Amino acid sequence: MVMCVKGGVYSNEKCPICGEAMKDNGRDGVICQSPEHPKKILKATTFFVKFPPSVFRRFSSYEEAAYFLAGLRFEFSKGTYDERDWKKANPLGFANLTEKYLEVKRETVKPGSYTHIKRDIGTAATYFGETNIKEIGYGEIEDFLLSRKGISGKTRHNVKTNLHAFFVWLTRRRVLRKDQMPDFPELSFELGFRKTVDKPTQDAILEEVRKLTLGNPRIYLGIKWLCTYVSIRPGELRGILEEDIDLSRGILTIRDHKTVSSKGPKFVPLLEEDIESVKLLPKGFPKTKFFRRDRGGGGRSAGSPLGKHVLYDYWIRACNSLGISGVDLYGGCRHSTMQYLRSLGKSKEDVKVLSDHSTNKALDRYLEKNFDEMREGYALTRGPARVIRMERKEEK
Repeated sequence: MVMCVKGGVYSNEKCPICGEAMKDNGRDGVICQSPEHPKKILKATTFFVKFPPSVFRRFSSYEEAAYFLAGLRFEFSKGTYDERDWKKANPLGFANLTEKYLEVKRETVKPGSYTHIKRDIGTAATYFGETNIKEIGYGEIEDFLLSRKGISGKTRHNVKTNLHAFFVWLTRRRVLRKDQMPDFPELSFELGFRKTVDKPTQDAILEEVRKLTLGNPRIYLGIKWLCTYVSIRPGELRGILEEDIDLSRGILTIRDHKTVSSKGPKFVPLLEEDIESVKLLPKGFPKTKFFRRDRGGGGRSAGSPLGKHVLYDYWIRACNSLGISGVDLYGGCRHSTMQYLRSLGKSKEDVKVLSDHSTNKALDRYLEKNFDEMREGYALTRGPARVIRMERKEEK
């Protein structure tokens, strides 16, 4: 290996006696080497290192400057020199790189998705700080993920997914070579299973919601739609504008949605009874949120959009009134309806079309089995149905 001799240690100071520029003696300082005062050694007190083409760094001691230069020359001689590693601005610092990544994501993903990305990447930026991105490998990533205390396995997996997407972005922008992409640890987790209800129970809860929301029927209509149009998520529902409901064609347009397979708006055909229900409600301006308060009250003004938790809260209130516990809005509406459709003989593929899903492991768990078909199969193992009295013989 041929040692590199590029770059050098310099100083802006001039000799106070002769005014000549001081030079590195290669041993212990930047000195004046003028023959006019050979016995008087005059040394500089401030230093900087220049290494072509553009590395520049200031130092307060000669030892630090010489050590920094030696590192540059050694890496260059090995063929591993990367100018970005040595710049004072630290362009390869983890936190620095996340700023650009979040800027890109803010313009390219839905606001809801961006919120989660910003939270996870921001947490990682706090943890890694300005650590050089090339120094973060499997072990560092595993330590970071395990440092997240008090979160579920699913949440930790989501953090890993967002962090992995960040590193993939770095390779696409040629910040990292593909062979510098770190391995990521495998994380296993058990998905929670939402409690569902049968169709009669769902109808009873809906009726209770209707009674509780006589002052604002839009709340009842919103929950009813979540039970019917299983392709609509609660967050998407709240974003619907007046102009998104085409009453003449009976088509609902969802512009802001999470469906990965759909690049443009999502369209939902409305049932005739829902079209008539919409016609009975006060009409608002085209850009007005459809799910809003028609009257003021409770500190809210008329026309204000329904809050994030309004539909959920009324669902829970209705469940509590009926003595039903443990059934959240998502499970009681979307998942319960999909299971009901399966019980009617709809295939998994049919239900996926209605729910506007392509592939989703969580969804598959609710559609995997048709319990009525299984029950019929179990019945074949027995003869005609009969009830056997289970008597307990008393001990003497």
